[in-house]
Parts: sequence; structure tokens; C-alpha cells
Amino acid sequence: MSDDTGDDTLVARESVLGIDIGGTKMAAALVSADGTILTGDRIRTPSGGADQVFAALGELIDRVRGDATPLAVGVGSAGPLDQQHGLVSPVNIPGWRNFPLVDRVRALTGDVPVTLGMDGHCFALGEYWSGAGRDAKTLLGIVVSTGVGGGLVVDGKPLIGQSGNAAHIGHVVVDQDGEACACGSYGCVEAYASGPRMVTRAQRGGWRTDEDVDAEVLAADAAAGDELALAAFDDGAQALAAGIVATAVTVDLTTVVIGGGVAKAGPVLFDPVQAWVKRLAQLPFVADLTVEPAQLDNAGLLGAAHQAWAALS
Repeated sequence: MSDDTGDDTLVARESVLGIDIGGTKMAAALVSADGTILTGDRIRTPSGGADQVFAALGELIDRVRGDATPLAVGVGSAGPLDQQHGLVSPVNIPGWRNFPLVDRVRALTGDVPVTLGMDGHCFALGEYWSGAGRDAKTLLGIVVSTGVGGGLVVDGKPLIGQSGNAAHIGHVVVDQDGEACACGSYGCVEAYASGPRMVTRAQRGGWRTDEDVDAEVLAADAAAGDELALAAFDDGAQALAAGIVATAVTVDLTTVVIGGGVAKAGPVLFDPVQAWVKRLAQLPFVADLTVEPAQLDNAGLLGAAHQAWAALS
């Protein structure tokens, strides 16, 4: 992680430990009260059973905190989750089902407050705190990567819902006769807009059928004008836009920030998303809905840390 300063003076400052867990990567950092990352690192999320995945996370935590004692720990995880009992069952981490993440993290970090939030909530909170959403009153943050996560910040606070799973935009159904989703439903945003699903749809159409490729390759081909790659991004963008507009008319929001690995595709994603949002957002109170790229590479991590600082206030 580029924010790893290695400066003993910085690390000695009061800090919390922020942890960001997704299907592609896990990241951890010590973060000061003003949002400065003092030291941090990240790893690829391993496959395997529950203990194997957590062992990798534990090694990451130990490496990042070193001899420092964080005042609290904030964890952002892919969901769904059971916030009340500290359990997670990420759709894109098959080894964790009702996994007691909070208890396991607390056993590593000591008797300090440990907060748990959806990765999408933490992403939105991080962009609201330090990124593209700083001037927004109500913000929808979306992470497009291995899956599609989301989070809402309303009047400066994350809208989490009674179970902690609110704003799960990746599983908003946008086509009731649509493709099967990993969650068990059909026609979800994620079934069309996640990186792996866009790659699969492109390959079904004849794009690079004999190659082991990913969304980064798909984006490069789309940027070069490949019609099949562009069509896959347009399908994903239409699904994203439908979920965005459905959320906007429900909670009356004006600002959307999109991040995650797939969002790095740039205009090949954002141009069709913005066009579809303009087409679908016809009610006057969402006519000025804006969609912007995230400004932070570590918004989820900062949002998790923000939750940890909030637990101390």
C-alpha cells in the first residue's frame, strides 16, 4: 500500500486500525483522527476455508500494527452480515458463512471497541469524509469489483438499516426475468455489472473465448473500440443506472460516487452509466442526479476507520 510511511513518529500518534475485506483484496491500516494513514498494507484475498482466509487476515493485521496499540478497530466487510452478532457471510468469500469476524478480530487486537460495517457503507463514508462526496448532503457510494456493493450517507451518517445491510445495491433486481445471481435471486445489478459477469457476457458473445482474461482486459479492449467489449460495459452500465435511479427516487439523493477495480475503466464505464441515468431519471427531483468517479483508492479503509473513531466519541 503506497500510504505505508514507515515513519516511527507518525505511527506513534494515536490511531485506530481500519480493515477493508473484499472478494479480491484485504487491506489494513493505522489511521489518525484526521484521516491520515500512518502505516498500511494489502494482500489478495485467498481462497480456501474459513480458517485459511482468516489466517491471512491475521498476518496482515499483525504486520500493519506492529508494536502499536490502536484505540479501536473498524472493519468493513463484503456482505451480507449480521451486525448485531458480528457475523459475516460474504457472497464472494465462500469460506465465510456466519463467520464470527468481530470476535476473531477482537481476539487478535485486544480489549478495544471493534465495529463492523458493510464494505459499501465504509466506501461511501470514506468518500464522504475525504473524497468525492465531501460536499454532498446525501450520498450513494457504489463499489464495482468482484461484486457490486453500496452504501448511503444521509446527513453525515451511514444509513445502515436494522441488520446493517441497507443500500445493498448490487442485489437490487433490475430484470425480473434476468440472469441468476450468486445471491440466489435473478436479474440483480451484480449479475450484469460486476467485473467477472461482464467478462462472462462478453465471452458468451464471442470475445476472447479461448483466453483467461479479466475486467481490466475487457476495459482495455472497450477503450480500443471493440464492439463486444463495449456492449458488455453498456449492459453493465444499464443495470447500474437502473439500480442508481431506483435508489435515488427512494431516498431523494443527488450525488453518486462509483469506485472499485472496474471503475478504473474510466469513460467506457462512466459514459454509458451517465447516459443511462439521464435516460431513466425522469422525475424532476432526480433530474440533476450526478455520477462521479471516486477520488480515493482506499475509501473503504478510511470509512472503516471513521466508524472506529466514531465508536470512541
